[in-house]
Amino acid sequence: MTRIWAFVLSAGVALAAESLSYTAPRWDDEGRMARIEAALPRLDEIYAAHAVSNHIPGYVYGVVVDGRLIHVRAAGLATLTPERPVTEETRFRIASMTKSFTAMAILKLRDAGRLTLEDPVERWIPQFARVKATTTDSPKITLRHLLRMSSGFPQDDPWGDRRLEDTVRQLESLVSGGLAFSNPPGVTWEYSNLGYALLGQVVSRASGRPFQEYITREILRPLGMTNTLWEFAKVPDGRMAQGYRWENDRWREEPLLHDGTFGAMGGLITTVGDFSKYVAFHLDAWPPRDGPDPGPVRRSTRREMHRPAEVLSVMTNLVTLDGFPNPRVAGYSFGLSWNQDARGVIWLRHGGGLPGFGSEHRFLPEYGIGLVSFANRTYAPMTAANAAAMEVLIGAARIPPRQAVASPLLKRRAAQVASILQSWEAAEMADALAPNVFQDRDLSDWKAMAGETLSWCGKIQSVSELRPENQLRGRFDLIGDLGSVEVFFTLMPEAIPRVQEIKLTFKPVPRP
Repeated sequence: MTRIWAFVLSAGVALAAESLSYTAPRWDDEGRMARIEAALPRLDEIYAAHAVSNHIPGYVYGVVVDGRLIHVRAAGLATLTPERPVTEETRFRIASMTKSFTAMAILKLRDAGRLTLEDPVERWIPQFARVKATTTDSPKITLRHLLRMSSGFPQDDPWGDRRLEDTVRQLESLVSGGLAFSNPPGVTWEYSNLGYALLGQVVSRASGRPFQEYITREILRPLGMTNTLWEFAKVPDGRMAQGYRWENDRWREEPLLHDGTFGAMGGLITTVGDFSKYVAFHLDAWPPRDGPDPGPVRRSTRREMHRPAEVLSVMTNLVTLDGFPNPRVAGYSFGLSWNQDARGVIWLRHGGGLPGFGSEHRFLPEYGIGLVSFANRTYAPMTAANAAAMEVLIGAARIPPRQAVASPLLKRRAAQVASILQSWEAAEMADALAPNVFQDRDLSDWKAMAGETLSWCGKIQSVSELRPENQLRGRFDLIGDLGSVEVFFTLMPEAIPRVQEIKLTFKPVPRP
């Protein structure tokens, strides 16, 4: 049996000011890293089986935890003739995983005041003024539209993937000749490589340097990504993976394309070690906090990249490892896809696919965990392998998320609520409760309902540790010999927050 009473309490006596400075969440489970390490052999099995079943010549994957690359497994062949194994130092082209770097460059330039996201594309690419929208009531296409893939361009992977080498002049000629749209701008999301190729030129023109140089100098090098580059011909001998496609029951070599204007949508070449630094950089944006913010892109800007802007899909046919339904919703923001499942687990991700290569990375801000995988087969479905690995970590190994740390004020309010529910002492209510006290229900009614709920527990023996949800909201338990009452409370938004709402949920002692 579960019973819930919800009631709102308040009072009007001012409090002395107390600090609400943000304290970073903590990992409550001391065995967390041990559980992660115990799950690694199962992850190795997942990627090995995935490579066999998907005809992948070679692959590498890595696990990032708390800012460190804690595990790498490389297997298979980087080249078939001559046979050369994949190692941690093997370079792979990561295709569309490049897009978040281009988006980050645009936002860095925005933060520096060099452009705005509402700039029409034609401000930076004059040839775009000749492009005619699909309807007369269409808005001008802006940088924000391109970033979010809501410009109306059609999905263009087969066409765009073969244009990596295009020159600036070729891109300008393409735009000058007119472009086709599948939808009016701002109506819906549709994946566009062309849009990110155009953003690359915006980076070049707003920064005064080719986008490759700007991203390398302003993002890659400050992160220590010294093994990441754009042109395969500059990779040291024996370090570049050759791409293959599986056709007629054998591997066929895919020609490597040189760097060009479409590199902004998919041209980066990197190692698992280098890319793990980028994943760690994204994870470091969480939680919001006081303290140094050295960049190269500020934490708030990275968090902006992590929030959904366009709806991608709702998938209702997914299940957990235990077989329970686990629907998922996905959205797109700035070069990254945002995902949340029915358990409340949130992760950011992006895949990459080009002739000869397939890759994916994902990271879970609340868990401090990231997964990176590269392979040298055309459109290798590394998303499926990473998804299975994530399920092992979150589902089977039950790695916990970070727990918020309660501020001193929230702890004090919790103690006051626990006392008030048992004593209803006037001075304590005046100190702790917000001005909306008893406006919706008489004090005597609240006393009666709370008293009845607590009576189901028997004699109250103890109060559990506070479980904060954020700086102004949390839960704790009043524990008796017959059961417990979970107490949820939230504070109001004035400068000196007091309790504005309390909810009680009775939990009987489970029967054997």
